[in-house]
Amino acid sequence: MSLELGVNIDHIATIRQARGTIYPDLLDAMKRVEDAGAQAITIHLREDRRHIQDADVYAIKKHCQRRLNLELAATEEMVAIACDVLPTDACVVPEKREELTTEGGLDIIGQFDRIKKSTQTLNKEGIRVSLFIEPSIEHIKRVPEIGAPVIELHTGTYANATGDAKKQAFDRIIEATEYADTQGIQVNAGHGLDYNNTQTIAAIPQIKELNIGHSIVARAVFVGIKQATQEMLNILEQSRR
Repeated sequence: MSLELGVNIDHIATIRQARGTIYPDLLDAMKRVEDAGAQAITIHLREDRRHIQDADVYAIKKHCQRRLNLELAATEEMVAIACDVLPTDACVVPEKREELTTEGGLDIIGQFDRIKKSTQTLNKEGIRVSLFIEPSIEHIKRVPEIGAPVIELHTGTYANATGDAKKQAFDRIIEATEYADTQGIQVNAGHGLDYNNTQTIAAIPQIKELNIGHSIVARAVFVGIKQATQEMLNILEQSRR
């Protein structure tokens, strides 16, 4: 079974915003990623607008030739923007203003009502919702009640760990993936994945999609984003042989 790749191009915008220029051009980056063969474009419209801007979301939606996966917090503002833009997918993520990047998964137990309300609103507009969560069976058990057909497992703990801790984190991902699959929930994964640690995750047969951004953009500094995307796609393909 093939494994799809969503390329997060947020950090192309990070470079642009660092100087307030009009370059690098996000649409150019998106086209090169699409030409490389990625199945989805992922962007995160954060509340503080630190990289992706509102205008970027609309422009990318207009010109995107693949699936558009919009990451967003479960707030009225962000849900309203998603319902106006109508991306193919909306991945609900936790968000704190002071964090460098998304840290950990959603607390779908403690914030159940708010996340369920956001999910239902997005569902009504025909947007497929995924929930970015920890590889926890306790949390996965609540997903059907919320109404999301997809989860994206947070792989950051695995990616950053070493030794026995890395094995334990990987085992939790395996257990969570297998359980979610038995419940009819599509499993995606992402966060902290790079050219050295992705193949192990990609080899898990129940995982349908990986969303990867920072490592691809970093690699693109040396080889260009089209080749960087192709190199990651090759890793995914090799993992399923």
